[in-house]
Parts: sequence; C-alpha cells; structure tokens
Amino acid sequence: MTHSQIILDGRSLSAAQVSALARGHAQLLLDTKAREQVREARQIAERITGRRRVYGYTTGVGANRTASVPDSTVDTFGMRLLRSHSGGIGPVVPDEQTRAMLTVRLNQLLRGGAAVDVAVLDRISEALSRGYLPTVHALGAIGTGDLSALGELGLTLAGELPWRGGSGPAPEPLTLTRWDALPLMSSGALTIGQSALAATDLGLLLDQVPLVAALTLTALHGSTEPYAEYVHELRPHAGAQRLAARMRELLAPAAWDSPLVQDPFGLRCLPQVHGAALDAWSALDHVLTVEINAGVENPLLNVDAEDYHHHGGFHLAQLGLALDQLRLALLSTAALSTTRLGILLEPAFTTLPPFLADADHGSSGLMITEYVAQSALAELRGAAQPASLGHAVISRGVEEHASFASTGARRLLESVEHFKLVLACELVAAVRALRMRGLFPAGDGELRGFYDRAAQLLDPSVADRNLTADVETAAAMLAAPRELHWTVKAPQKASEY
Repeated sequence: MTHSQIILDGRSLSAAQVSALARGHAQLLLDTKAREQVREARQIAERITGRRRVYGYTTGVGANRTASVPDSTVDTFGMRLLRSHSGGIGPVVPDEQTRAMLTVRLNQLLRGGAAVDVAVLDRISEALSRGYLPTVHALGAIGTGDLSALGELGLTLAGELPWRGGSGPAPEPLTLTRWDALPLMSSGALTIGQSALAATDLGLLLDQVPLVAALTLTALHGSTEPYAEYVHELRPHAGAQRLAARMRELLAPAAWDSPLVQDPFGLRCLPQVHGAALDAWSALDHVLTVEINAGVENPLLNVDAEDYHHHGGFHLAQLGLALDQLRLALLSTAALSTTRLGILLEPAFTTLPPFLADADHGSSGLMITEYVAQSALAELRGAAQPASLGHAVISRGVEEHASFASTGARRLLESVEHFKLVLACELVAAVRALRMRGLFPAGDGELRGFYDRAAQLLDPSVADRNLTADVETAAAMLAAPRELHWTVKAPQKASEY
C-alpha cells in the first residue's frame, strides 16, 4: 500500500493530516529548514540564560519559580523535571491517540519556540516511522499543558521507560538536559491530538447527516420549503446556508406534494440545528489548525530578539470552549435525528404499520431502535456537560485557572461512537420505510447512490428479529469514507424473506 508523505514544518499541518499520520495513512518527513533553525537556536538560548533568569532553565517551575537552580545541579535538572512530572494515572492512552500526540508535539517543536536538541526531533520522528510508542496514561492534565503525558514521553526518549510496539531496534536513548525537559512538556499535544482525531471522524459523520435526513424526508414526502434559498438569505448563518444548499442539491430531482402544511421540527428545523453543528465544527477546526502549528513553549524563545518571553500560551481556553461548543451542538443534531426516527415509526406520517413492522398483529418492527437511539443520546447528553465549567487552583496558588480542555477532548472522542449509532438508527428506519412504500430517491445523483449502498447492505426483511447487526452495518457505512462505501461488508446475520 502506497502512503502519501506529509512534511512537518511547524506551520502548515492540519487536523486531518494529524489523523492520517496517527492512523498510518501517511508517512511524515521533517522540513530540513525548520529542523536546522531549531539546531541553530541553542547558542542563542545559552546566551540569553547567561545574562538573565529564565523560568525552567535557571529557576524551578510552578511555585518554585523563585528558586534558583545552582550551577552544581543544572546538568541533572532536566531529568529531575521529567521524573517529577511524569506521574500520569488511569488507563493507557490508545495507540492512535499517542501517535497523534507525538505528531502534534513534533510539529510544534519545529515552529522554533524552543532550543531543544535536534536529536529529540529525530528520535520522535524515528519512533513514529517505525511504530514505537511511549506508554502514556490518560489522566494528568487540566487543560494547561499535558505535563504528565509528555513527561512519560521524555523518560521514554531518555531510556528510563521502555518503548512499546514497533519493528526493528528501538530508538536509542537520549541524554536530555534542561534545554529539552521543560520545552518538551510545555504543550497540550495529547489533548490537541485527541481533538484532531475526534474532529476528523465527526467531520465525516456530520457530512452524512443531510443524506440520512434526505432519505427520511423522501420516505415521508416532506416539504422542501425549509431549505429554500430565500429563507436563508434573510437569516444568513453560514452553517444553515450550507446545510440548506446541500439539501436542495440532494433533493433537486424530487417532485411531490407534501401532505402537511409544515413538517415536524426534525425536518423543518434541520438547517438551524445542524447548521449550528457545522459552524461549531468549523470553529473547532480553525482552533486546531492554530494549536497544531503553534509555538507554545513557556518560556518562548524569540530568536530574532535574542530573548525569552514568559507567557501563558500553554493555556487551552480557546480549544476547551470550541470542544464544549461542538459537543453541545452535536447533542442537538443527534436529538433531531431521534425525532425523525420517531416520525418514521408513526403511521400518521408514513401510512405504514406502526414501527414499520410487518402485517402480523402486534409485531414490534423497529420499536427497539427508539430505545437504543435514546440510550446513545443520553450518553451524548452526559458528554455535553461543558468541561470549561471546571476550576482549579494548584501549585500553592500561583496557577489559579484551568480550561479542562483535556477532559473536553476525551468527551468528544467518546461522543463519536454514540453520535454514529444515533444516526445509524435513523438510516435503518429510513431505508425500511422507503422499501415498504416502494419509493426511491429521484434521479441518479448522490442521494440515490447513498440509498443504493444502504439498500445493498441492510437486510430487507421486516420480520421481527434482532436488529443489532442492522444498526452496526449502518454505522459502519456512515463511518466509511464515501469512496469506500461499496466495500463495507455487512455482518453475517439470519434473514427471513
């Protein structure tokens, strides 16, 4: 399999590229100019610390910022920092999230805000290329830097903790100094990498929502008036306009008279609700682009001015708020999907048997899908609690605020699967309703192709049976890149014809 190559230069990496590298879909290269600039920065950094106090290089950290590091211990100070800050707890971070962390941190270091040894860059690149990972624990950050996770990376680079996985000889241990320790840890790279993975997956799923909703609208012969261009010209929110335009494109060949003057909110308010989710996703993607390519080290080296700036750029307030916004918006989009599911199971809207069941008296049909969709929605509701409501005062009171973006990123990762399952339940019901009514999306465009793929994969039987495989098959289709939809295989299941 041929992989594309992505060059890390500290300035141009996207969230989607982070995901591709973390999942082994691309190979990384280091920009030679950016690498050389990091190498040249060391002499400048040494001159600065020779004339002034610099946090974390000539002083302690946190509340120990006023304590000077004597010359007699400066050579061991870096390793002491890494050891003392590496105490993460909880479950081990999954491999692809760890690879995303390494990718983000490597790219940030290439931006030039620190004078780390270029061997650090080379070892991280080598580890990523050969599949070696540090063991990183999930808990230890509060949105002001992933200190414990990156401390564990530092000890692994130094040979005090073992690499895991990989092929061939493990990366050789490095001698890490004060020039490497604090800069290496001074980032939210794990949080940013996790957010990039979640945003990539949700971007795909959010793009599927109009397709699923358009199938539902076709099955119900609902109104297309809510998507009229005129409606959204007079209230021009970008996400709503984008959603409405997509629905107009998908439904352009349709020609039917809607039986209702206006539809329930699940269809009528889709541009407003899902449009907000699209805007929230775009906002997160923008923040991630900034963070992935940011110089965040504190203190931050300014090569041109030959000085260090002490600052709070490690604080992930922007990211934390963007994560909270997307989880809240995702909840509303998912809730609207469950309302459309309920409409599909209601004879007053479909003229079909209750729950899209067969003709046998008392058959339950898709009744259980409402239960399981609401169960998944409840998980989304729990995850939507804003993490930025948290507060912390630590390090003897000198660090008195936190974004808890790290918690928000984990909650967004958890939300991906639950959102996908909610949408899958609607897809199963929409396809069954279309089949039972003998309807097809008009034309031969994208919506018809989407329906044909779903109809190929989903069991056509309406007999009462276990529906787990149906929902899982629909979820797998929704998660697959569009060009791979035809290759998604349905799980083995019993069929009744």
